[in-house]
Amino acid sequence: MKTAILACLVSGAVAFAPAAKPSTGSALAANKYASEIGAQVPLGFFDPFGVLGAEDDTLFNFLRYAEIKHGRVAMMGVVGYLTTYAGVRAPGHEDVPCGLAALKPENWGSELVTTNMCWTLGFIAFLEWFVMKQGDDAAFPGDLSNGVGADIWNGYDEATKLRKRSIELNNGRAAQMGIFGLVVHETMGNVNVLLPLAK
Repeated sequence: MKTAILACLVSGAVAFAPAAKPSTGSALAANKYASEIGAQVPLGFFDPFGVLGAEDDTLFNFLRYAEIKHGRVAMMGVVGYLTTYAGVRAPGHEDVPCGLAALKPENWGSELVTTNMCWTLGFIAFLEWFVMKQGDDAAFPGDLSNGVGADIWNGYDEATKLRKRSIELNNGRAAQMGIFGLVVHETMGNVNVLLPLAK
């Protein structure tokens, strides 16, 4: 009984305690970036860990650039995974397995495959370090055009440009989840349950 009375007294005293000031850092960022592409229903601007904190355009642009770039790589990865899983191979590479097993040198088999894999990985590194750079005159994060194809892109109105950028961003997000799911199921050994028609 004494405990119940003490609890009632303490709860009444809490009503007169000063209220804690709410943190507004991520709320300000959410308001600022709520109209950016990618802030879509039902989540809107999604930053559950408050990475942006205060309004930081440099960090936001870097994160958006990284998201778009990873999305583009993931889209190519999903298409490549599904193509090789369906049995499509370059001449001389018929014995190379699909998926993660293709990255193991012991599965390459011939000198031709080893040479081609090294050239492919070297070409990817070259593109990453020297070609896939966002110029200072980029119109938005992820704009790697550097003037190439500008006539085609500039022919679209602003609404179409925003729609196309939004489509690319969402397809990239889906592809990142897709390639992650394929890798997880391949590691678990049940990717053939997801993709039963090939082989």
